[in-house]
Amino acid sequence: MKTSRNPAVRLLAARSLRAHRKAWAAVFAAVAVTSVLLGALALAAGSAALGHARVERYAAAPVVVAGDQEVSWTTKPWGGETETRTAGLTERVRIPDATVDVVRAVPGVLAAVPDHTFVVREPGADAAADPRTYTGRSWEAARLAPYRLIDGREPRGAAEAVMGSGAGARLGDTVAGRKVVGLAEGPAALYVTAAEARKLAGHPGSVDAVGVLAAPGVPVDTLHARVRVALDEAGLEDTASGQPLRAFTGDGRGGPEHLAAAPARMELLQLLAAVSGTVVLVAVLVLASLVAQALQQRSGERELLLSVGATARQVRAAAGREVTRVAGLAALCGAVAAVPVFLGLWSALRDRTGVVPEGLELPSPPWLFAASLVIAAVVVGITRLVVLLAARQPRRPGEGGVRRVVGIALILLGVAAAVTATAQGGAAAGAAAGAATVTLVAGCAVLGPWIAGAAMKVLDLPFRRLGGAPGRLTAAAASAHSRRLGAALVPVVLVTAFALVQLSAGTTMGRAADEQARAATIADLALTGTTAERVRRMPGVDAATDVLRSTVVLARTEAGAPRLDRLPVLGVDAPGLAGTLDPGVVAGDLAGLARTGTVAVGSDMADSLDVRPGSTVDLRLGDGTPKRLRVVAVYERSLALGEFLLPKTELAPHMGDPYPARVLASTAKAAGADALPGPLVAPEQVSPPGAELNGIVSAVIVSAIGGLTLLSVLSTLTLIGAGRRGELHLLGQVGASAGQLRRMLGLEAGFLTAIGLLVGVVVAALPLTAFAWALTDGLPYLPPEQAALIAGTVTVTVVAGVFLPSRRQRA
Repeated sequence: MKTSRNPAVRLLAARSLRAHRKAWAAVFAAVAVTSVLLGALALAAGSAALGHARVERYAAAPVVVAGDQEVSWTTKPWGGETETRTAGLTERVRIPDATVDVVRAVPGVLAAVPDHTFVVREPGADAAADPRTYTGRSWEAARLAPYRLIDGREPRGAAEAVMGSGAGARLGDTVAGRKVVGLAEGPAALYVTAAEARKLAGHPGSVDAVGVLAAPGVPVDTLHARVRVALDEAGLEDTASGQPLRAFTGDGRGGPEHLAAAPARMELLQLLAAVSGTVVLVAVLVLASLVAQALQQRSGERELLLSVGATARQVRAAAGREVTRVAGLAALCGAVAAVPVFLGLWSALRDRTGVVPEGLELPSPPWLFAASLVIAAVVVGITRLVVLLAARQPRRPGEGGVRRVVGIALILLGVAAAVTATAQGGAAAGAAAGAATVTLVAGCAVLGPWIAGAAMKVLDLPFRRLGGAPGRLTAAAASAHSRRLGAALVPVVLVTAFALVQLSAGTTMGRAADEQARAATIADLALTGTTAERVRRMPGVDAATDVLRSTVVLARTEAGAPRLDRLPVLGVDAPGLAGTLDPGVVAGDLAGLARTGTVAVGSDMADSLDVRPGSTVDLRLGDGTPKRLRVVAVYERSLALGEFLLPKTELAPHMGDPYPARVLASTAKAAGADALPGPLVAPEQVSPPGAELNGIVSAVIVSAIGGLTLLSVLSTLTLIGAGRRGELHLLGQVGASAGQLRRMLGLEAGFLTAIGLLVGVVVAALPLTAFAWALTDGLPYLPPEQAALIAGTVTVTVVAGVFLPSRRQRA
């Protein structure tokens, strides 16, 4: 008969569960919160994995032919197998206009409609207002939605247009210099003749996409197969990187419409995967601490059961049966609560304008919610494993050499990872610093009793001499129960280190980027809604430069691993940089950016790529076009300006909308800003793609993990306090007054708070210093109010955990 089915095991588990309800309540809370966090993350990851770009403009076209909006790189890392990396492109990958004729000749095709998109701007009501922007298309492409006329007629000349009803225009209005002759269904868009659309798109010989309409009775699968064969036989390639054309059906048709959707979805998946790993680690540490303490307090009961005939296997099985019942119910409650948490997170992302790219659909089909139940089962399994490890025969005093060796090894590995981070840059530095934090915290968890014992040896004499009777009681209790003190110390160290790392990393980077942005922007004015060409014609303007924003894709190896990164870049006018933008050049000359085929590189990236002025860098521009660019300068303010500066003339032809994001201008001393076009804006640094989305998701998840660790502190201390009732009662019986006991508990709370904060600061300081030094050449920074919040929260939680059980006992 299996041990778990043994009547004795069932009896032991049932009796023990009733007798130790309060002890298991802490485990119940930790398992429930863990299940909520992991369940919500699993639902979010599942929804992101199912995500796709919304199909709008091509809803009536069963097949859409377009370029591949992903670039791939295949390489063989050191001593490994061949690997392929992919990255999404944020600029339009166009296809040759010969595609239209090829597709039209396919049997079963009713029509092949070319689509040209462009951006038109309508000046604002006054000079201080940004112009209104509209997406422009040919009226012929409106049938792909279809968007039908609801009033007026179609455009017949270059000076006529049809407006989408979402723009609020009326017949006879003038928009962007064109008379509105018709109103159509759909969003705010401007439709012109096919000839005018080709002209305004500015890319002769290419189209954005081709919408394929099927003849009556032709199935989508059949049409797609025929189109695919025709494209392959024609050998057509895109106009950017020469990749074969794609034929999309179903939800895939939304990709050519909403270019930012696919990259944002991948970034969200990567973020959720990274956060999930952190949650699992924190949960294991929390559960291990709580379960080990719950079982440690029952060591006397265990010895009694063994002495009256119970086997060690039966005792372990009973403990496992207990935790399965407790964790099972807790995990189920957490799985149910994970659903509204997930829905709330997704709702917050959708309500925040600009966070989730327009057109990104994140579906939540009913069957997806079963994932939270799977996660609940995994959490129960983790908890059961922790119990089996913690329920082993306790070691005799003086043993534990293996544990000590493991703890020291983890500390050394953490220090080595921190040192490695100082020699890395970019994401590699962040990864090394994160690994250092994880390893150091794990090492402190293993060495908890020894850390507490060492700290108490330092404070033993002051406690005994200066603390009076409460101090002597505190010192005696700490010496006798170092394992208990270590268990109480571990969650305090965990929450302190975790909070410091998560908050300081962001504030350190943000502060350094802000400082660099202020130093780099030496222009008197920063304007939007205009161009440098217009600004230069204004009186009193000495110099002006357009600033274009786009992305490039860089293939490289970092720490021996292949990477394919999409990075933000700026396009500038080299002659207009003097007096407007100072990147902090450390080698070369920015004047070289006056020529195409050149690039300026940030100093950290230059070190990583081992390039200098005169070297070459291989990049793919935003539409996937490969470029080998000559380095003309290396600059130091890359946190504010990005890793690459390109000539505007190099970047603009590969952008869907080459209108400047802003114009930087320097003016004569006597010149005023009133006569300048466009509103004035504050300088800002370049943000990585998806930075706001990552920031919001990270903030929510980090707050939740912080709550879990605080719950761990409170639960562990409450559990320890509940197990000390007999000890406190005995002290009272032998003459200790209530005031002395309170002062003793106060000294213990102060000890745990001070040592926990100190060790947590040390654990966090090593990786944070390495991270900050590698990325900013400075020290980590945390605003004083945030540091005070961490210290205050930890103090209040520790005090509550120490005193609440004793209050309940006295009551």
